[in-house]
Amino acid sequence: MQLVVVLLLVVTALAELLVQAHDDINERARSRAMAVAQTFANSAGVVPALATSNPSAILEPKALAASQALGDTGIQVINAQYVRVTDRYPYRVGTMVEPNIVPTLSRDHPNFAIVHTSAGGKQMVARVPVYDNGRFVGWVAASTHISDINGVVGMRVRVLTIGAVGALAVSVLGTALISRRLNRQTRGLGPAEMTRMYEHHDAVLHAVREGVVIVDGEGRVVLANDEARRLLDLPPDCEGRLVPELGLESPTADLLAGGTTVSDEVVAAGERLLAVNIRPTGQVDGPPGSVATLRDTTELRSLSGRAEQARGRLRLVHDASTAIGTTLDVTRTAEELTEAVVPRFADFVTVDLAPGVVSGEEPTERDCREVVRVAIGGIRDDAPFFPIGRTIAFGWATPQGRSLGTGRARLAPRLADDAAWQEVDPPAARALLDHGVHSMIAAPLLARGIMLGVAEFWRADTTAPFEEDDRSVAEDLTAHAALCIDNARRYTREHTLAATLQRRLLPGELLPQAALEVAHRYLPAQEGAGGDWYDVIPLPGTRAALVVGDVVGHGIHAAATMGRLRTAVHNFSALDIPPDELLGHLDELVQRIDRETADAEDTITGATCLYAIYDPTAGHCTLATAGHPPPVVVHPDGSAYYPDIPQGHPLGLTALPYETARIDLPPGSLLVLYTDGLIESREQDIDSGLQLLRETAAHPHRTPEETCTAILRRLPPTHRNDDVTLLVARTRTLSPGSIAEWDVPQDPAAVAHVRAAVNEQLDAWGIEEEAFATELILSELVTNAVRYGAPPIHVRLIRDAALVCEVSDGTSTAPHLRYAATTDEGGRGLFLVAQLADRWGTRYTETGKIIWSEQALDHVSPPVTT
Repeated sequence: MQLVVVLLLVVTALAELLVQAHDDINERARSRAMAVAQTFANSAGVVPALATSNPSAILEPKALAASQALGDTGIQVINAQYVRVTDRYPYRVGTMVEPNIVPTLSRDHPNFAIVHTSAGGKQMVARVPVYDNGRFVGWVAASTHISDINGVVGMRVRVLTIGAVGALAVSVLGTALISRRLNRQTRGLGPAEMTRMYEHHDAVLHAVREGVVIVDGEGRVVLANDEARRLLDLPPDCEGRLVPELGLESPTADLLAGGTTVSDEVVAAGERLLAVNIRPTGQVDGPPGSVATLRDTTELRSLSGRAEQARGRLRLVHDASTAIGTTLDVTRTAEELTEAVVPRFADFVTVDLAPGVVSGEEPTERDCREVVRVAIGGIRDDAPFFPIGRTIAFGWATPQGRSLGTGRARLAPRLADDAAWQEVDPPAARALLDHGVHSMIAAPLLARGIMLGVAEFWRADTTAPFEEDDRSVAEDLTAHAALCIDNARRYTREHTLAATLQRRLLPGELLPQAALEVAHRYLPAQEGAGGDWYDVIPLPGTRAALVVGDVVGHGIHAAATMGRLRTAVHNFSALDIPPDELLGHLDELVQRIDRETADAEDTITGATCLYAIYDPTAGHCTLATAGHPPPVVVHPDGSAYYPDIPQGHPLGLTALPYETARIDLPPGSLLVLYTDGLIESREQDIDSGLQLLRETAAHPHRTPEETCTAILRRLPPTHRNDDVTLLVARTRTLSPGSIAEWDVPQDPAAVAHVRAAVNEQLDAWGIEEEAFATELILSELVTNAVRYGAPPIHVRLIRDAALVCEVSDGTSTAPHLRYAATTDEGGRGLFLVAQLADRWGTRYTETGKIIWSEQALDHVSPPVTT
């Protein structure tokens, strides 16, 4: 039938197509021919040409040109005597038109077109009369071939045939798919099989232990199985009746009649609790309405409540594990325990720790007999608990005492019946009971086998008393809290030890220096003491060495490494060598230590150092740096700058030599040395810190103490991740009257002149009592320089807190102290010098060496320095 219908539609469409195509082709040909004839008839020159004796000579070329331009359209001009003036075929020009055409040339029909059949095929001929001022003078005829309708219609027929075949194929395919789906949905069953299947389905529907109610779009009950009738107590004739007429409770009736999608919503039906699921039937192309399934959850309600409580406890323990232990502070960790469980688990929480835990000490069993309250938390602040800081002694019969003794949580569901708990402090216990506190769990804070204290969880007012299941929750909470508290305790102990070691290894009060007025500051990092250090070391010749260093890292390892480096700097400075050589020796020492401890924990990595020597007699400072930031130099006029010092590599990284820089410091200049913790932090880059430090230090009128205070007030970050070391020194110079110098020729007789000049100078300084010892010292030193040295030989006396004698010459060989034998004629001079002087030694210079000695002048006031 589908094939016949499609064929009829194709035939009808083809017939209509033929008729329409025929009409369209004729109309198009007529319009074209008529347009050409009218255009040529109305063109200029046609009427005058017809009035001439030979119009063909004028009009024939024009007609031929127009025909060629128009393609298949021919133009014919006929005069009033029916003679052809022009024609498509030249041989017909001048002949009469055919007799059968003459009747069609009527003057009463100005424009007309006819179909003419000739040997060349069908043509559409249009004739238009030509008038000269209303007088008829001839006709213009235009002929054009009519297109072959078969060619035009053939393409459309092919398109129509393809469309018809496609429609037929789609129709057949759709029929096959629908039939296949129908067979699949019915499982290929016939009417008998379908009836039997329905009977089985109905039997199963009424046998299941889950209620099923189907309601149509008007709110009428279409189907209710036996279980639904029982659960809802439906009447026998419920099917076909409206839901509101069934006598159900309002929430249940509204839910069934509403038809909205519901998932496991619990409603009350008499004494039962039903879990209702509703789905619309119209969503699956079914009839409008809904189907509801009902399950009796009365017995499962209590079980689900307990399961929810268990899930809540697990969530509490999980949340507390992330909230407790965010810091390494013992007290704050105890407070986090109170914040994590109030009010989700308890109304009030108190935490008591053994004495010494807060300071990092490891408690013993004896220490837990008395505990100190460190944290209280609750839903209110007016509960009369023991205050923070109170020392409490719990008896062994109390829940807290039993918990501390056994290491297990103890439950007191009714505090009013616990006499042992009330005996600790009867007035306080009565106040708690009057405040509504009625239940308590005491859980030990036990970590790594160490009893740290006890935590008490309290419930008050209308909150249900603690149950046995709550005790395990309290143990889980305190187990995690105890581990965090112990971590904080261990960190506090290590931090305290590191800070103590750091303080002990750093210099205490620096000895007063004639060359410098010094102030210093040290701020340990908030996360632990580190490896920053500073020092001021007196050197011979009233000079002083300024040292600032930094060892990367924190803790005992960094502090111990710092102590080793500081001791090494002291030892190397005793050799009185230039700063670059001292850093070279220190670099070699660090490399040797690293090689010896390559697999150990105390390998030195990332140590920096700045070493400077200030000479008050010359007013200049010599510096060398091993990867350390440059100092700030502030002149008395207020100008501050960072000197250009060659940056050496950090200690222990390579064997490249260090370089020394020399800067002149006018009297009263400030020299600011520091570590990178002062200028660099997470909140501030190093360039900004350097700029801020320079601006803050550029106040020469401040004392070094005031400069330290101003810098630390403005620069250090709020959260210090690194140590901060600051050393500020104001320079002084010795007055010219405190220095005496003589050039000595290389002649033994010159020794006497030196002794005489020295005696005169000592008399001028008012220390003539030192003349004898000074004479002997200089006699020996000058004699050795004249005998064993090389020119130039120079003697310098410096009067400061001590009298300094210096003899320099041009050789680098130094004398050695030894015990002369009884038979030796010499070798006792240096021994004599060592006995008369408090200190003596050798210092090498670029041109030779200096032998120096110091004699204390405690009974004489030092000269004024500038």
